Amino acid sequence: MLHHPIGEVARRTKLKIPTIRFYEEIGLLPAPQRAPNGRRVYGDTEISRLAFIQNARQLGFGLDQIRALLDLSSRPASTCEDARTIAQDNLQIVKSRIAALRSLERELQQIVVSCEGGSARDCRIIQALAKL
Repeated sequence: MLHHPIGEVARRTKLKIPTIRFYEEIGLLPAPQRAPNGRRVYGDTEISRLAFIQNARQLGFGLDQIRALLDLSSRPASTCEDARTIAQDNLQIVKSRIAALRSLERELQQIVVSCEGGSARDCRIIQALAKL
């Protein structure tokens, strides 16, 4: 098993060093081994785990959901139904965010269409944003 310094792990996973340390701090990533000089070193298992976390984050999974998925992955005999439930919950959150963004898009579209040009004093965009 090769031991990689944190900088190399950050480059390979495209994560920032503080993010890797944060994942260690909150227990998503086990505390790393230390080289004789005291620096953190990581093996391929940890790099794979970081890739899993990063992929899950890109799909919008929250840290608690990721923790649950990692727990499931460490118990190969557990049912995939639990992972499916977590993914379904996340899908509902994503759909809700999309609906909110579509509503925001409609509002912004109305504001943009209402702009008639002219001076900032008469700008309907600025007036719309100034409303309570």
